[in-house]
Amino acid sequence: MGLKIAIGGKGGVGKTTVAALLARALAVDPANKVIAIDADPVANLAAALGIEGGEPITPIAELRELIAERTGAEPGTMGGFFTLNPKVDDIPDRFSRERDGVKLLVMGTVKSGGSGCICPESTILKALMTHLVLFRDDVVIMDMEAGVEHLGRATSASVDALVIVVNPGARSRAAAETIRRLGHDIGIKRILVLGNRVRDEEDEALIREALPDYQIIGFLPENDEIVQADRQGRRPFEQIAEAPRQLHEAAEQLLSLK
Repeated sequence: MGLKIAIGGKGGVGKTTVAALLARALAVDPANKVIAIDADPVANLAAALGIEGGEPITPIAELRELIAERTGAEPGTMGGFFTLNPKVDDIPDRFSRERDGVKLLVMGTVKSGGSGCICPESTILKALMTHLVLFRDDVVIMDMEAGVEHLGRATSASVDALVIVVNPGARSRAAAETIRRLGHDIGIKRILVLGNRVRDEEDEALIREALPDYQIIGFLPENDEIVQADRQGRRPFEQIAEAPRQLHEAAEQLLSLK
């Protein structure tokens, strides 16, 4: 159902910018109902999508009243009794922000008990991710931290692909190997690579040579507009049609996975 893509990459490679641009490119076709998920503890996807202004976005993990209502337990507590199958199907529409056909959900993080804790917050996040991946006919683009902690094993097996964003350089292989291992550990079967900030054919060759056993879906060029947008605190390419053709080609490749 739909298309479910996780975007990973080590810090500084442009992962969040790429996730936002892919979400916007996919939303050009109104037949694609696109949901962008910010599941990185450093939540920057709203700015990359140009979703700003108004009330600050409260991450789902910090909606204390909602979590208590749906799980039957106060956030921050561990142990005791609470439902492990809370109602979440209304959350994407109630708590998302939308621009240009892309709905944004900010997940937030569980701040106590460790990444594997069984607590109301982690329960609602995992239930929500399961709902988004398994039960909605949407295009879901997930900007993940390296540990992809919100994806449980059963949910991960239904993700269409994990796209690892890499830059040219010798460290690409080490970063990609770490993320691929994490992806495989939780059951993601298809691991892809997308080169970013590529200046020339030599940069492309560096990535190909470093990652010969990966499927590479494209190379996004180094771009002054992205650099300037980052400096000015705005989203790049106000008109997504002006983004490099390589971005749109990568989006088409992802659509072919459906």
